Amino acid sequence: MEEAEKGEILEWNAKPSSMEEAEIFERNTKPSNGYRHHFVGFSGGTASFDPSLPYLYPNKDEGITQVDACNGLVLYRRYNSSRHDYHFVVCNPATGWWVEVPPQPQKPEPMNRLNHTAGLAFDPAVSSHFHVLCFERTFPKTLIAGVNIYSSRTGAWIHRDSGIVEKATLFRSKCVFVGGMLYIMGNVVDTNGEYVLVGVDMEGKVWKTIRVLYGSKFGTIGLSQGCLHYVVASVNNNNEILVSEIALWCLKDWDSKEWVLKHTASIDTLMSMTGEKYRVVEIHPDCDTIFLAQCGGDTLISYDMWHQKVGCIINLERSSVHRFLPYVPLFSEPLADAEG
Repeated sequence: MEEAEKGEILEWNAKPSSMEEAEIFERNTKPSNGYRHHFVGFSGGTASFDPSLPYLYPNKDEGITQVDACNGLVLYRRYNSSRHDYHFVVCNPATGWWVEVPPQPQKPEPMNRLNHTAGLAFDPAVSSHFHVLCFERTFPKTLIAGVNIYSSRTGAWIHRDSGIVEKATLFRSKCVFVGGMLYIMGNVVDTNGEYVLVGVDMEGKVWKTIRVLYGSKFGTIGLSQGCLHYVVASVNNNNEILVSEIALWCLKDWDSKEWVLKHTASIDTLMSMTGEKYRVVEIHPDCDTIFLAQCGGDTLISYDMWHQKVGCIINLERSSVHRFLPYVPLFSEPLADAEG
């Protein structure tokens, strides 16, 4: 499989290949059938495909929303008006290839488990097949209960109960696939609300939890330069949160679970450059640049943590709920069928 030379960002999650060529897809709310998907280029470029993906809309009564993206593929949830009856679709926007994922297995009685966050796992350097993971939580306690895993190789779902020792809840945050495991942010019960990364392999047999820095402060995770990164507000020597400063950390050693500090940046300095307040929404996949969205506003900026400077400023649509999705086009043949 061959990756595109030019990267883009979906407004949910994108993966630009260089800062000069980085671009953005914008996804915001659309009352009639889910969401609008827009494309905005940091370099002034245009999308190499129609970002609205009209072929994914089988009829006007169904809605569709982006869920996750991973190495050139995008996971969508397609649903009817009730939003409870839905199914997943995996798409390669660059080629127009897409496939509908079979329904998940029926839950056994008693039905005290609910579907939670879903994620996509795909690495074209390893295999042309992908996995869709849908985490389950208990009801009403909302603890991690297990995961349903779909494999395009077998064309079937499997179910695995949670394999972590701790009692933890999951956030509806983005997922990150790296090192053969899918990670998502969680919260450990009975530990003063400590935040962790919850990881699971593609067979649902290996589970792990990794404490994140400054565990009482929620941050943003992302895949950058082949490693899992984490952006969070810094703390001082007294472990007091410094709202005026953000830190970029990298998890390089999975066994020791050791985080390495790469950069810090003053939010006050950043805000003085723009005159606005921002929140971190994404991490650039190939360099130490973060993306920030204006709080309650309509702009998105890039900030180079290495050189401590503001990059492009992009105008977004007003009065919308924005989410972002890093994405890099992948130009390849359709993926193999089950058992292919």
